[in-house]
Amino acid sequence: MRNGVKATIVGGVFAVMVGGAGYGAYNIVGAVSGDEGSSSAGARRTGPPSGDEVRETSEKFFAAWERGDAAAAADLTDNAVAARELLVAYGGQAHIGRVKVTPGTAAGPRVPFSVSATVSYEGKSKPLTYEGELAVVRGETTGRALVDWRPSVLHPDLKTGDTLVTGESASPPIEAVDRDGVVLTKAKYPSLGPVLDALRDRYGDKAGGTPGVELAIRHASETAGDTSLVTLAEGRAGKLRTTIGAGVQAAAEKAVEGYAESSVVAVRPSTGEVLAVANHREDGFNAAFQGKVAPGSTMKIITAAMLIDNGVTAMNGPAPCPATATWQSQQFGNLTGMEPNEGATLANSFMRSCNTAFIKLIDGSDERPLTDESLTTEAQERFGLGKDWKTGIVSFDGSVPASGGPNRAANAIGQGEVQMNPLNMASVTATAVTGTFRQPYLVSPKLDGRRLATARGLPSGTAAQLKQMMRLTATSGTGARAMAGLGGDIGAKTGSADVDGQELSDSWFTGFRGDLAAAAMAERGGHGGDAAGPIVAAVLRTGG
Repeated sequence: MRNGVKATIVGGVFAVMVGGAGYGAYNIVGAVSGDEGSSSAGARRTGPPSGDEVRETSEKFFAAWERGDAAAAADLTDNAVAARELLVAYGGQAHIGRVKVTPGTAAGPRVPFSVSATVSYEGKSKPLTYEGELAVVRGETTGRALVDWRPSVLHPDLKTGDTLVTGESASPPIEAVDRDGVVLTKAKYPSLGPVLDALRDRYGDKAGGTPGVELAIRHASETAGDTSLVTLAEGRAGKLRTTIGAGVQAAAEKAVEGYAESSVVAVRPSTGEVLAVANHREDGFNAAFQGKVAPGSTMKIITAAMLIDNGVTAMNGPAPCPATATWQSQQFGNLTGMEPNEGATLANSFMRSCNTAFIKLIDGSDERPLTDESLTTEAQERFGLGKDWKTGIVSFDGSVPASGGPNRAANAIGQGEVQMNPLNMASVTATAVTGTFRQPYLVSPKLDGRRLATARGLPSGTAAQLKQMMRLTATSGTGARAMAGLGGDIGAKTGSADVDGQELSDSWFTGFRGDLAAAAMAERGGHGGDAAGPIVAAVLRTGG
């Protein structure tokens, strides 16, 4: 719909009409500060608004909103300029009229309400109904009781920078289907909602459909597709085949429901196809694909590969695990309760997730040709991270910067400046177990001719050792509890990422079972096996 409506012209006309002759005298400066119109000639009132003030202010606001008087309604808020812009758009480019606002019972300063209205465009009309809530506050400079303005006052799904528009949709509707032709809908797979919106925005005009007419939220972010609210005229849906596997997706959706602020991605290592992407988040953010957070000890897959590829050690080579390790005056330790083991091998330190072993091994010397760039080179050239992935929707492809000082050591254990998301770590696991980097994707590149990222991948010997160490982790290491009961060829790596200001670390887990790899993260989930582990295990249990 970005090309369907001339919003500025229509909005401006509406503002003049609703304001009438008095609009020219409207004091813009006063509107911003809440100074327009004194509440009384006496002293400025202070303290929370009384019940009568809450009722009177909300009723006046609702009445102005109902009659389409954007200026009057905006003047009853604590941010008149921002409020007026959206209120003008509501009756202007959104073409919403016949508004009826029914207030509910106030609870202190908060007033719930319901809205019934009509959306009309080029001879087509549809009803619009929704529930909302506003709060009444005391104006700081005037003492007036004012509506605490935020976009969600006008519609609960509006955020800062968003607006409402009615017209021809920006993209034709799509019928997204999984790899086997099963239809994917928001109703059946709620977590896929933002993904399906993004796919429609990007591929609607390539899937063979024709646009319809709709009321939609146009988001401030250019990377976010419009969110449709009311369809006035159906377009013809084009069919878009994705790589999603309906059974894996269903398991992923159910798994993340049990853990707050969690995300998971599953890929097929032999092809790079994304089989599932699910998020359970209050903000609706697709953290599975776009998150940028420290991955904790799941990063040790890449660090171990670097150590092996550079001849520092091998799976059965030495990797002593002392109680502490110091790197450039900064001391690092292990998880509470981990027993030191000076005779440990790399496999043993990997399966127990010993931080100090990896930190002691990253030192550069004549025998250990490692530098500040070594981990970055391994991540990019072997695992394809930071290579501008083109998955089919907006995604972040990982970042492992070359770091000096203490961050060089922190990066090696998935802290410091390293940033990842579940998509990245599922891909890392896929590369580790096959030796070949295959960039993950949701839609075949044949549809739009995009070029997928490439990387060298791993030597066969390195991949074989990584896979075996992950097997040991899943059967007798830190991942054993989460992976218990899973048959076949399995492997895993746990991670816990400390975040400043958080009492509990972020929980990370990545694993494989046959030709299925998955990675998950749960904010404040604790140890890797506590929250992210069960999510990954549930996805792997489907078998792909």
